[in-house]
Amino acid sequence: MMRAVAVIASLVLLAGCSWFGDKDNAEPPAKLESFDRQLELRDVWRRDTGSGTKEQFVTLVPAVDGERVFAADRNGAVYAFTLETGKEIWHQKTRAAISAGPGVGEGLVLLGTSDAGIIALDADSGEMRWHASVSSEVLAVPQVSNGVVVAQTADGQLTGLDARSGERLWSEGRTVPVLTLRGTSTPLVEGGIVIAGFANGKMSALDISSGRRIWEAAVAVPSGRSELQRIVDIDASPVIRSGVLYVGSFQGQLAAIDLVNGRSLWDREMSVYAGLAVDTQHVYVTDEASEVWALDRSSGASLWKQTALRRRAVTGPAVVGGYVAVGDYEGYLHILSRHDGSIVGRTRVDSDGILVAPLALGDRLLVQGAGGKLALYTLQSGRD
Repeated sequence: MMRAVAVIASLVLLAGCSWFGDKDNAEPPAKLESFDRQLELRDVWRRDTGSGTKEQFVTLVPAVDGERVFAADRNGAVYAFTLETGKEIWHQKTRAAISAGPGVGEGLVLLGTSDAGIIALDADSGEMRWHASVSSEVLAVPQVSNGVVVAQTADGQLTGLDARSGERLWSEGRTVPVLTLRGTSTPLVEGGIVIAGFANGKMSALDISSGRRIWEAAVAVPSGRSELQRIVDIDASPVIRSGVLYVGSFQGQLAAIDLVNGRSLWDREMSVYAGLAVDTQHVYVTDEASEVWALDRSSGASLWKQTALRRRAVTGPAVVGGYVAVGDYEGYLHILSRHDGSIVGRTRVDSDGILVAPLALGDRLLVQGAGGKLALYTLQSGRD
């Protein structure tokens, strides 16, 4: 119990602004200023997906598989919609305290729970396929590939489960520091390899079939006198592009790592918690202070920084067309130019806030708010 309190306390202390509305002595969130509107966000459809996150920091993200969108709420409701119209296909009440998901693949919809469970539903019907127990609360979206479901839990365990039955195939663990942020990066699966980040600042590559470790790389090394100063969690989900892994840690480094051998190609000091995105030339990062950066993909050199959203608990970025999209704690979706980071569009999605990065689908954006609002937008050039 004491460790759980420490985890939550660290998140509130370090976030820059509180998700829970409590006053503190931190720098206040930046006020939204007028901007040169060059882009309109048009609703394709909007849907209500239940109670949302219920004011808890859990990773409920929309997932797309083909022409279907899947979403869940904290109270255990899971939905499937058509991508084009938002029409409901099915709705399942699991009655579980969902803390992560959904993850989608191989005919399954996967959910993690606060009571250390993985739930697998049939993607076509929503019917329960299986339920498996893991070692602790699941805060990372479960992944599936090659017939294996990969679940990462808050206690530093990475577990492989049989996708047909939920039977445990392997487990690989890491020691969790005394004090960590509440969250876990989502594992990646690429070419039969699982890539996962841990609270000790290390990345590991494992064989998905056996759990055998292929390589391990230190993205950040804990330093400082206090446990608070030594937090180096990898909670921002890494990104793979052209054989290179891009990853950042809290109070540590942003790094580009060779996917084959775990060798660092470049790194730079940066505190990352919310997330990052990569295109053909750039890496986009939301840092600890909610400032959004564009970096050169080949070297990590700074290209621009947007400071107008400072301390607004900005999400990780999404690249959509010629733009970068982020959400904030008041539920605003901001559109930035990829050229210079200037704000060119904005709309409000959910007054309860946006906790997770938008999902880019070509020239469209799928956004899920903390209050359960799910919306698909198109971006259209034009001025008021």
